[in-house]
Amino acid sequence: MDKKQWKTVAISAATLLLLFLLVIWVFRDHYQEILRNIQAVSIRELLLLLGMGLAYQMLESAVCFAMFQDIPQLVETIINEDADRVIQEHPSIESVEDCLNAAIRFALENRKTVLHIYHSINRDIYEQYQWRVCEHAVTTYVDGILAGRTVAEPDRNLMIDYLKCMCFGFVVGWLETGMQEGIQSRFHRICELKRGDLDAMITRCEKK
Repeated sequence: MDKKQWKTVAISAATLLLLFLLVIWVFRDHYQEILRNIQAVSIRELLLLLGMGLAYQMLESAVCFAMFQDIPQLVETIINEDADRVIQEHPSIESVEDCLNAAIRFALENRKTVLHIYHSINRDIYEQYQWRVCEHAVTTYVDGILAGRTVAEPDRNLMIDYLKCMCFGFVVGWLETGMQEGIQSRFHRICELKRGDLDAMITRCEKK
């Protein structure tokens, strides 16, 4: 290699060493716990352990590129893991309010991180996650209340689409406000105002 190539290699090696030392220093209070649990934790749980706000900033460093092809891939992995967890933890949904609460849980637990993602070029990844969670929650809820009722499949699908769009739109509108406080009380109020709507829709479908 010529001098220019050696210089490039030396700079790269020095940069990696500095990044390694930076990671050790940043995570100095957590590394023993990480080593104890490294075989058991998921990617999402590991980042939560280190602090989601700091972890998201680290996504933009070269450290993450050693494990993932790019930042969107890592973000998508974390979010998909949480979507799977939400689905597993909600085998049944009792109300539209439960649908909404399931849809916002990740955002409430990781407020700063979600806002970073939502206002970044990776926004579509979070929207896909939100759509998937809303779809699962609403479908589970509708299928539960339709048990024993006679409703045609097209009408069932319309109900699911209607509630899914309502939940998704409500959550995205909330994110646009910067996740203002009081979202759950607003959910509760809108559900009170709409109480009986779905039952009326089902009754009309059965009369056809």
